[in-house]
Amino acid sequence: MPRSNLIDQSPDVLAAAAESKAWPFEEAKKIVNRYKGRDYPETVLFETGYGPSGLPHIGTFGEVARTTMVRHAFRVLTQDKVKTKLLCFSDDMDGMRKIPDNVPDRAFLEPHLQKPLTAVPNPFGGDYESFGHHNNAMLRRFLDTFGFDYEFASATEYYKSGRFDDVLLRAAERYDQIMKVMLPTLGEERQATYSPFLPISPKSGRVLYVPMKHVDAKAGTITFDDEDGVETTLPVTGGKVKMQWKPDFGMRWAALGVDFEMFGKDHQTNAAIYDRICEILGGRAPEHFVYELFLDENGQKISKSKGNGLTIDEWLTYAPTESLGLYMYQRPRQAKKLYFDVIPKAVDEYYSFLSAYPRQAWKERLGNPVWHMHNGNPPAIELPVSFALLLNLVSASNAHDRSVLWGFISRHAPGVTPATHPELDKLTAYAIRYFDDFVKPTKVFRAPDEVEREALSALGVALGALPVEADGEAIQNAALNVARRIERYQDHSKQSPEGGPGVSVAFFQMIYQVLIGQERGPRFGSFAALYGVENTRALIEKALAGELVV
Repeated sequence: MPRSNLIDQSPDVLAAAAESKAWPFEEAKKIVNRYKGRDYPETVLFETGYGPSGLPHIGTFGEVARTTMVRHAFRVLTQDKVKTKLLCFSDDMDGMRKIPDNVPDRAFLEPHLQKPLTAVPNPFGGDYESFGHHNNAMLRRFLDTFGFDYEFASATEYYKSGRFDDVLLRAAERYDQIMKVMLPTLGEERQATYSPFLPISPKSGRVLYVPMKHVDAKAGTITFDDEDGVETTLPVTGGKVKMQWKPDFGMRWAALGVDFEMFGKDHQTNAAIYDRICEILGGRAPEHFVYELFLDENGQKISKSKGNGLTIDEWLTYAPTESLGLYMYQRPRQAKKLYFDVIPKAVDEYYSFLSAYPRQAWKERLGNPVWHMHNGNPPAIELPVSFALLLNLVSASNAHDRSVLWGFISRHAPGVTPATHPELDKLTAYAIRYFDDFVKPTKVFRAPDEVEREALSALGVALGALPVEADGEAIQNAALNVARRIERYQDHSKQSPEGGPGVSVAFFQMIYQVLIGQERGPRFGSFAALYGVENTRALIEKALAGELVV
């Protein structure tokens, strides 16, 4: 995800952009229509929110990646004549309501419950002055790694510096209007104690959820009973008070003039509340995009505090950053599981889209994810071997070193070396790491039954009859010819080129189960060509001799 670059303003691009149905363009057009017949502001503001109650997760990154795509699409539609900014806003003044499961010392944090996150001590060590500062730094580190063009904003800093003071004073003036919006959304018990203002106790430092005894709009103060029962008056300005999270959304939009913000489906029912409070406070509600939530492998919503699902660093341990960008682009309104099994497919799909891009017309290019991921300038990368093939090559060869894999690759594709294909060289390291951690522990070889032994023996003979220079297509056809002669693997719902029955997928499933110890694999012909025909025949002999089954 490179930083914003020069926008291609050629007529073909502009015409394709105007007609594009890609979701970033659909969202960008909403912002264009927002200012139809009106002057654009000095800066069109795109915002994302982050709650630093836990370490950043991929869902947080997804908001920034997706918003960046919409921002780029907007720049294309407006021919880059309108200044834009992406503000990544951290709600780090929120009270720590529970201790995350993934901190090193939970007992260390217990005395600091309900304090603003930037007032909670840092349990992770290092030079960060608080829990909130540490988590903010982790977010910025990752966004910088991806090269996002953004400005970071801290709620603590904005509240304390007075950036919100004018709108907070307006909230005091329009307190009753805000309450009329909020109270019908609450239960009877909550209504009795609710206030849109949350004072920060000058004695304990905690964020207090207490009713207001008096709101003085003229003085800009609130009066309440502190934790010890003593009546206390605080100004709503200067960081002495923050707003409840629902009013806080609307307040921030009004104060900053936000034009676009996306959020997860769990916020959807509250969007009308955010909008109304923004309007009460003198602002115009931004354009919204509601995305579906990420789920872990068990179908549960991923959570910063639980630490379930994948972390940012975990994904990047096993795959390049672009694969994660693609996963964020695809089907944002559809709930998707986010766990380790999705990584290989995301890697190969990214390079597949990248390979197709140069051959496409502009209409198709602007619908290609890589155009949006790379701000309209996708790199030219040739990948002669897929990630799925690399994984199966590691599995078959038991390689623990990249040089072993390159021995197979260079023989299969003469002239292809780590120097000529550095992207492929990176993938070899990822493949070894992914195999060792996720594939190898689950490998289960099984012995072939009598029908399968005959099939494998025939396959070995067929491979031996092929010329030395046989390619993947020739190997695949040889395997199909073997399967067509075996009744178990005949699929009468399909037809072979000769008019007989086709081949059941069960044949190739058997090959991978017996030879590789996995349930599935890439196209057999491609795998055998890369691994080598003689190596594949040797692997078949080992399986028939019972040497693969432990």
